[in-house]
Amino acid sequence: MRIAVVGTGAMGSVYAGLLAAAGNDVSAVDVDAAHVEAIRAGGLRVDGASGDRVVRIAATTDPADVGEVDLVVIATKSMQARAAAESTPPLLGRETTVLTIQNGLGAADEVAAVVGESRLVVGVAGGFGASMVAPGHAHHHGFELVRLGEHSGPARERTERIADVWRAAGFTVATYDDVRRLQWEKLICNACFAGIGGLLEMTIGEVLASPPAWSVALRCAQETLDVGRARGVALAIDDCEAYVRHYAEPIPGARPSLLLDLLAGRPTEVEWINGSVPREAALAGTAAPANDVVTRLVLAKQARQPL
Repeated sequence: MRIAVVGTGAMGSVYAGLLAAAGNDVSAVDVDAAHVEAIRAGGLRVDGASGDRVVRIAATTDPADVGEVDLVVIATKSMQARAAAESTPPLLGRETTVLTIQNGLGAADEVAAVVGESRLVVGVAGGFGASMVAPGHAHHHGFELVRLGEHSGPARERTERIADVWRAAGFTVATYDDVRRLQWEKLICNACFAGIGGLLEMTIGEVLASPPAWSVALRCAQETLDVGRARGVALAIDDCEAYVRHYAEPIPGARPSLLLDLLAGRPTEVEWINGSVPREAALAGTAAPANDVVTRLVLAKQARQPL
C-alpha cells in the first residue's frame, strides 16, 4: 500500500517506521526540515517496545513531491490537524482514504470539514508513550492498541482492510462502530495524565506514585467519564481508577506529550484534552471543575514558555 504519513513527530514516526518495515511504500511529510533531512540522510530509526530498526523511506516537506497515495495518515498534534488536512490535496486520489489520529476531541471534525466525511477514518492510539530522541529517531515505551472507526457510521470493509495493513506491521488493532466511544475512552486516560503530568513535570509512573498528584489526576479522569456519559456516550467502564491504571502501568517511564511540548517551549494540546471536558460538560448542563482548573494552570505555564 502507498502511504503518506503527514506529521512525523514521535507517534507519526512510529507509524511510518513500522508500516515501512512491513513492506509498504511509505513517505514521511513533515514541516521540520531538520527531521526530513535526517531521514533522507540516514533513514528513520524507531526503537523501543517494538524493537530497534532503521528504515529507508522517502521524506519531504512538500506533499506534492509524493503524489497520490492509497492512504494518508494525519498524525500531527490536534492544533495542527486542520492545516495538515489542508495540505493533502496532492496526495488524494479518487479512492484515497484519510486516517487521522489525534488526542482529545475536535481535531477529527476539523479534518472531516476539509477532506470530507466520506473518506475519513478516525484512529485512537493508546499505550505507546512515544517521544523524539533526535531528528530521524523516535522511541516508544509501549506498544499497546490502535483502534479504528469510520468518522460517520459503522465500520466498513475499508476499515477492516486498513486495520489488516496495520496488523501486518505489528500493531494490535481493533475496529469499532462507535467512533465517539473510542475518542472518549482515550480522552479519559489523556485527561488523567496529560495536564497534571505537564504541570508537575512528572512521568506517568511518578503521577501514579504521588498521592497528591494522583488524587487530582484521578478526579480529572472521573469527571471525563461522567461528562462523556452525560453527553450520551456509551462508556462501559465500571471502575475508572482501574481503567486508567490499566492504561498507565505498562508505560511508567513515559512522559506525557503535553509535558514534552512544555519542556520544548511548544504550544500544547491541553485545550483539546483537559479543556474539552468543561466545554462538553457545559453542553450537558453540568461542570468539570478539576479539568477546568488544570487547563487554566497549563495555559498559564505555557504562556511563560519562550515559544
